[in-house]
Amino acid sequence: MKYHTIILFSIFSIHCFSQHDSLNVKHDSLKVKKDNRFKVAGSVFADSFLSIPGDFSAMGHTVSSDWKRTALYTAGIIGLIAVDKQTTDFLHDKIEPNIDYSLPEIKSTIPHVIGADSYIVYPIIGLYAGSLIINNEKGQVAAVNAAKSLAYSYVITQIVLKTLSSRNRPQRKINDDKPVVEPFTKNPWDFGNYDNVHFGHGGTGTSFPSFHATSYFAVAKVFQMEYNNYWIPYTFVTAVFLSDIKSHEHWVSDLLVGGLVGTIIGRSIVISSRKQRAKRNKSSAFNYDPKKLTMHKQLIPQISGSMVGFHFIGSF
Repeated sequence: MKYHTIILFSIFSIHCFSQHDSLNVKHDSLKVKKDNRFKVAGSVFADSFLSIPGDFSAMGHTVSSDWKRTALYTAGIIGLIAVDKQTTDFLHDKIEPNIDYSLPEIKSTIPHVIGADSYIVYPIIGLYAGSLIINNEKGQVAAVNAAKSLAYSYVITQIVLKTLSSRNRPQRKINDDKPVVEPFTKNPWDFGNYDNVHFGHGGTGTSFPSFHATSYFAVAKVFQMEYNNYWIPYTFVTAVFLSDIKSHEHWVSDLLVGGLVGTIIGRSIVISSRKQRAKRNKSSAFNYDPKKLTMHKQLIPQISGSMVGFHFIGSF
């Protein structure tokens, strides 16, 4: 019998040739291996920066994707303003007197963070610091997105919307006969009182919408989406907001519109953030460094009626 020795070279092994899939094992080990905290933190910040255009694009899409819905919300806001005198009077006289609690004061050294705001800002800082220490990417992403929601709320509501609307704040006891004390008003349609851009709290024409409602709801929406939980974030921010409710000199429509704007901001940030992370992960999946790949060799004897040889398998 004539024997032929045949050596077969297979560059990429296939599962049907071997029960031990070395390629999958190697690839899985790469995915299981966790990046160090500096690389994770760097990726989180890079994604946060790169997703900024997407944040605003998502906000614009929310408004423009369904014009009928946008028109209904706009009509609803106008309706809220029309009944503001009645609803705000009810808020001041019937609801606020029954909310009588406060949170322990936390002294803040952060600009524009006053009163109960510390209960929103410092937990975000604590979450990021703790997540950085234990190298938890999800916590870092949630904290950074929450911080972005505060920054966007400040720019969009405090600087842009308040300046454009320039609505005066409601005077206490709207329906009494006492004269109006400026810069307050008893007229819910008292818009257009421009008096420079107000970077801080209070001042003429700084009522619409509420910055606190915007920022609190933006943060709540971020945490609700990141952790898939409604009750904890919304209950927490509501409790913080109500603890200082008497200092919020706003029409009811200011509060509701602020909550709506904050929800759009928070939702848009999370959606954009997820898209950016998915884009990065997809890109990295196709950028393996060939120098880091290792070939696993298998030499399997092969005997048949027509030949004797070896089956060589190289797995990368």
